[in-house]
Amino acid sequence: MRDLVLGFAPLQLVPQDSLLSNPILSLLLFYVPFFIFLLYGQRFQTMLILNEISRSVKKLQGMKERSRKEAIDYLTTTVGQSPEITNRVDQFLEYFTIMPVDIDPSGVMQKLEHIVTLRDERVRAEVKKIAPAVDPVRTSTIENMIEVATSLNYIYKIVRHFYLLGDRTKSIYVLVQLQMIMPLILQEADALIGAIDAFKQVQPIGDGIGPMIIGKMMLGKEKKNVARDTVYSEGIMNGRTLYLLKAEGPGGNVGQPGTAIQKMIEETKIELNTIVMIDAALKLEGEKTGDIAEGIGAAIGGIGVDRFKIEAVATKHNIPLYAIVIKQSIVDAISVMKKEIADSAEKVHALLNRIIEEKTKEGDKVLIVGVGNSLGVGQ
Repeated sequence: MRDLVLGFAPLQLVPQDSLLSNPILSLLLFYVPFFIFLLYGQRFQTMLILNEISRSVKKLQGMKERSRKEAIDYLTTTVGQSPEITNRVDQFLEYFTIMPVDIDPSGVMQKLEHIVTLRDERVRAEVKKIAPAVDPVRTSTIENMIEVATSLNYIYKIVRHFYLLGDRTKSIYVLVQLQMIMPLILQEADALIGAIDAFKQVQPIGDGIGPMIIGKMMLGKEKKNVARDTVYSEGIMNGRTLYLLKAEGPGGNVGQPGTAIQKMIEETKIELNTIVMIDAALKLEGEKTGDIAEGIGAAIGGIGVDRFKIEAVATKHNIPLYAIVIKQSIVDAISVMKKEIADSAEKVHALLNRIIEEKTKEGDKVLIVGVGNSLGVGQ
């Protein structure tokens, strides 16, 4: 009666003749898939993640093979065709360095420096055997290209290891961690593969902005060797004596700035009043490439040996450390130098002049260090 008074029929959500009105079919369509995904959803997700990582592993394998081929081709072009070249390059790809024990930190820097120096000398000696008559610039190019190939080979093998481990164990926890960091790994690999062209053509890279600035200031001045692959010059500016230090170019060297500064202060007995370091710095997302910033401390990357030496000698002789950094991404740092980075040189010069004017006085001795790879940068 109430329905008739209101003037409409009762609402039916499911028609009487619908398949969904059957309770058995309703159970199959709604509850069975729920339990299937509850029990096997993780396996489906694992399969999707494996497929995604598999594509990345294949991409890394292609990069590894390309870097190996580029190194072999460059050596073949430089020294001529020889079956020994391929064997030596393949040996380099598996070359490894065992870092010293650091449980007891006393003396670990000396041990670390010894191991790293020995490694560098071994690589140079091997390259010299392959290409004995090659000039120093091409020798450094060969070393850098082999370094790129070795790094990509190592990255590929590590990623492949965890991919195969996750595939064999079907452990989603291993695979999810690898999936999360894979974009960062591919970004670093892309940066390394992009550096090959810069090394082959001996063009300045983003990391070379520090040596480029100091190299320009060195023009026309006498250069003196102070450490391996490291040179310095003297000059005068506004009544201050400037000592300009950089890795020797145009080969792809980073030099030994820590050893050089120690020698200049403790062996050459130069009484420095201030040290200013110029280096490339990894920018944060949202920051612009080529932006500059001023700070305090030893602006230098690497494994820490050079920074340790600089901080130790500066502390011992109470020498203030000032830093200027040029912001750039990891891709920019080892790729052909962008215009934005090169254009920052004038701003760095202006900031450097201000620091010297404000932080020093006439008669002071100021050391200015251009930190970075001197590829394609003379002096």
